[in-house]
Amino acid sequence: MADGNAEVPTIDLRVDEVELLNSSLDAEQVKMMSEAVILVNEDDVIIGPASKLSTHKAKGSLHRAFSVLLFNSKGELLLQRRALDKITFPGIWANSCCSHPLHFAEEMDASTGTHVAAIRKLDQELGIDTSKIKVSDFTTVGRFHYMARMNDEWVEHELDHVIRIDADVELNLNPNEIFEVAWVSRDDFATWCAETEERGEVIAPWFKVICQQFLPACWPNDSKQYIYHSAIHRAGDVTAMLTPESSSGNQSQSAISSSENIGEGLSSAILRHKGAVESRIISALSKSSQPRLRDAMMHLIDGGGKRMRATLPIIVSEAVGRANDSLYDVGAAIEIIHNFTLVHDDIMDDDEIRRGRPAVHIAYDLPTAINAGDAMLAVGFEVLALSNNIPSTHLREVVLTISDMVRRVAEGQQLDISFEDRKTVTESEYIEMIEGKTAVMFRTCGRIGSLLSNASEDIVEIMTEWGLNVGLCFQLMDDLIDVLSDSKTLGKPAGSDLAQGKRTLMVIHALEQSDSPAKRDVLAALGKGEEVDAEILAKGLAGLHEIGSVAYARERAEEYHSIAHACLNKLPGDGDLTALRELTDFQLMRLS
Repeated sequence: MADGNAEVPTIDLRVDEVELLNSSLDAEQVKMMSEAVILVNEDDVIIGPASKLSTHKAKGSLHRAFSVLLFNSKGELLLQRRALDKITFPGIWANSCCSHPLHFAEEMDASTGTHVAAIRKLDQELGIDTSKIKVSDFTTVGRFHYMARMNDEWVEHELDHVIRIDADVELNLNPNEIFEVAWVSRDDFATWCAETEERGEVIAPWFKVICQQFLPACWPNDSKQYIYHSAIHRAGDVTAMLTPESSSGNQSQSAISSSENIGEGLSSAILRHKGAVESRIISALSKSSQPRLRDAMMHLIDGGGKRMRATLPIIVSEAVGRANDSLYDVGAAIEIIHNFTLVHDDIMDDDEIRRGRPAVHIAYDLPTAINAGDAMLAVGFEVLALSNNIPSTHLREVVLTISDMVRRVAEGQQLDISFEDRKTVTESEYIEMIEGKTAVMFRTCGRIGSLLSNASEDIVEIMTEWGLNVGLCFQLMDDLIDVLSDSKTLGKPAGSDLAQGKRTLMVIHALEQSDSPAKRDVLAALGKGEEVDAEILAKGLAGLHEIGSVAYARERAEEYHSIAHACLNKLPGDGDLTALRELTDFQLMRLS
């Protein structure tokens, strides 16, 4: 096994590279620039070796890295401030130990290589006696791909393996690697991060990603079980996280809207808040003592998603009042409950795929999926009950509003189920159904987002109506997209709703029309399933156009769209409504 004093693989540097490094930089750090790190592709497949210098200079190259989270028996996390002599990102705070496995057999192993490398660096950087630390003491919790540029000359571009270990250790710091350290508890972590940045010190951007995506579920727990996220998290370019405004203190960016965010679009607003909500989701779903149940609950969350519903409460609050961290807890609860409904919907609809991956009942089994959905509903309300941020004066209404949402989703689903056995479904019944299955979640986000921002009662009612109409427009446009988009864009056959016999507004309208060749074409395709002949389905879709059903559904969607904008027009003129107007236009823009 490699240790801190062992010979490591190196790559000879060119003369000009050596001269550049020797010009002004620390000699010990320069020496390590010839180490042979591991080049990988975006799927973490090894390509070959390259020098540490070439992978970090100019454009850099994607290479494998690791980040250790070391916890002592008090539950405190070890943090290090990098030495001022470091060539890349000197003097910034990061996790316990962060470095690279090198290009030799023991450290290239797919499952244990980063653990072997971690033992070597814990010795070399922190002076820890690693004779009693075993490879099996480490747990890999996930991987992420990121880039962070220090300046035009130096960059980190890494596929980082996040690994954790519980160990009581004595430190003998290498001053060439580490300037200082801190032991921080979970309860004190947010305060420590805030105070660190208030002092003008910087927290590493890769550590901020870890704080958002992995740390909440890594703090020590009684079960000693920690989730492994198999999907590689794509963090992208996180250079902007070098600024204090992207604080990791609460595993989030600041919840308070600032002048820097004025005119901010929907995508940017979602991205700004997504990490904070996801950290709460992961933390809440990671508490189960049953690993299989825990993994099943995390299955859809790990599959990604825009997190529009999860971030919408705080986006609403920023537009109409004063945002605060209670909206992150509400967003996490709503997202968990939303995913509970998806787990059960896939079972009821016998759908095998969700978000491009096997549905939970396929990836695990039917009883586990049902159990996971039930547990997720409970966890959603647990998040609300445990929140220290929701004012007691509003907690009852928040719980009742979300309870009403859950009940109405179930009622909408029951209506949808009943439609399958009925020859006739009215437009009003269809609207009632989509109000429950889709629109009520937008309504809930609008209502609670404004309520917890201390907006007036009038504004709360306006935003409740806005959310309802956005949700109705959203679902009608979703039905239209199934008819009007091509299969490549949809990721499924165009017209699949018609083939499955779903009673969309277009189908309801078509069935109400007098007999005609176009109506007969619609009936010929309706409910024929996946084996429907492509020509028959194409004629059925054309029939929806000819009868005027597509145009009618578009008109109704635009009515709800207009009502939603009218709601925003009623708001006082001092709020920034850019993101809310973008969301109101979101589905219509997809077909413009």
